[in-house]
Amino acid sequence: MILTKTYDEPPVCEKEIRRFAACKSADGETAALLDACLREALPVLTYRVCYGEFPMRTDGDACDFGAFRVHSKQLARNLAGCKGVVLYAATVGVELDRLIARYGRLSPAKALLLQAIGAERIEALCDVFCADIAAERRIGTRPRFSPGYGDLPLETQTDIFAVLQPYKHIGLTLSDSLLMSPTKSVTAFVGLGGEQKPTTTPCGDCNKADCAFRGVL
Repeated sequence: MILTKTYDEPPVCEKEIRRFAACKSADGETAALLDACLREALPVLTYRVCYGEFPMRTDGDACDFGAFRVHSKQLARNLAGCKGVVLYAATVGVELDRLIARYGRLSPAKALLLQAIGAERIEALCDVFCADIAAERRIGTRPRFSPGYGDLPLETQTDIFAVLQPYKHIGLTLSDSLLMSPTKSVTAFVGLGGEQKPTTTPCGDCNKADCAFRGVL
């Protein structure tokens, strides 16, 4: 069974937005521009998730969820010992994409900050949802793990979309080139139970050594 949740606006972290925008400090001009972007972006955002709980079994690098099976050593390690998995898709909606496209022509600086706002907002939504799942089930959860992390193929998106059908539930679609629309969206696996690991960063499960955010997430 696929369920949906709609959330109120999570608290905004301007420090995170600046980090996503690669702004090391906030001078007066940057702060004022970010303020203007937030005033324009926040009212048009939505916070929606669709999800389902699935059985899981790992065998070496194979992860079997009943509905589909993937091969990933790092996902298998992340889920080792779990009692099941929650598979979810989350989005903050299409209106932000429209703002970004508009300001991409009019103000590249604004477009950059709007991109960063979207990144911070979808991460905040995922954090709220994962905490919600843990509280509802009274069980610890593993750090979320998305297609494209580490050795988990991006093509796993097609399996996730086939199972969750997020286009029906939250208006999230997947192109032939595996790009999601709206762009500020996430799909992920969340392991339930098992030996707990820190939930603050996926960096330990990712082999992308040249990532700009490695060690600072």
